[in-house]
Amino acid sequence: MTIRPDEIAAAITVHGPVVRVVMADVKGSSPREAGTAMLVWEGGQSGTIGGGALELQAAQTAHVLLRDNAPPRLERFALGPSLGQCCGGAVTLVSEVWDKAKLDALPQQTRALNLRGGDMPLSVRRALAQARNGAAPTGTLLMDGWLIEPVAPPASPLWIYGAGHVGRALVNVLAPLPDLAITWVDTGADRYPNTIPANVTQLVATDPALVCAHAPQDAQHLILTYSHALDLDLCHQLLLRPAAGIGLIGSKSKWARFRNRLTALGHSAAQINRIQCPIGDPSLGKHPQAIAVGVASALLSSRIAHSAAKDATA
Repeated sequence: MTIRPDEIAAAITVHGPVVRVVMADVKGSSPREAGTAMLVWEGGQSGTIGGGALELQAAQTAHVLLRDNAPPRLERFALGPSLGQCCGGAVTLVSEVWDKAKLDALPQQTRALNLRGGDMPLSVRRALAQARNGAAPTGTLLMDGWLIEPVAPPASPLWIYGAGHVGRALVNVLAPLPDLAITWVDTGADRYPNTIPANVTQLVATDPALVCAHAPQDAQHLILTYSHALDLDLCHQLLLRPAAGIGLIGSKSKWARFRNRLTALGHSAAQINRIQCPIGDPSLGKHPQAIAVGVASALLSSRIAHSAAKDATA
């Protein structure tokens, strides 16, 4: 498990400061492994450290840290009768407030967090040097009052609008891909499945067309909501700002109508051609999973071509 700056940045952009709760150490049986993390903000959270009373208590602590802008907190829990969990092991959680300044100061490879004050001990300096030189396995390590964590490389931002059948299929196929930071947008929390992959940021927005302005300029966007009107509004708003790519689910007739309406809204033909419709590979069929496979294939092909072009000019 690693610190995922893109995931944290997406949450901060929308919600302001957030608390990252990480399982810093695990002894015996536990619901999740060391390095598992969740983000908590005022009014919501993403990710999970296993649910149950442990997660509830961790979320309560996170809200206190947010309210007081408190320093990082280390807590140890026995997963026994006192928490109503039968795992039988013990976990150590580290909860920490993150804002843009802290994110900007994050090192690129490995980060060490001082949890007890004082100078960095020799054991921690050695562990950091080994991790940065590739001489030791990278992973979450709690050592002598310091938390050592690897930092994920920059991920490509992908915003998916719509948590219906196609949206769910897309997230299931795309979430396991490395170096991809997914923000999943819909109008209500009840539209999402009960379980969301840890590297996917759930973003509930009454009007998704307004929050797309918060997306990074290099984000790719896939539009597949339950409403043609909302799809059109998203297309309109995204054409007003930079984006790495815009994809829209739909038929030829839907796209013809959208082109006419986007023209009426003042967009030129060149601007409208930034939108790809339909997405995926039509020859694979219209089943949600087939659409997801086609989209994943197109994304991977595009990234491989971009990487090859970058290497050729280096």
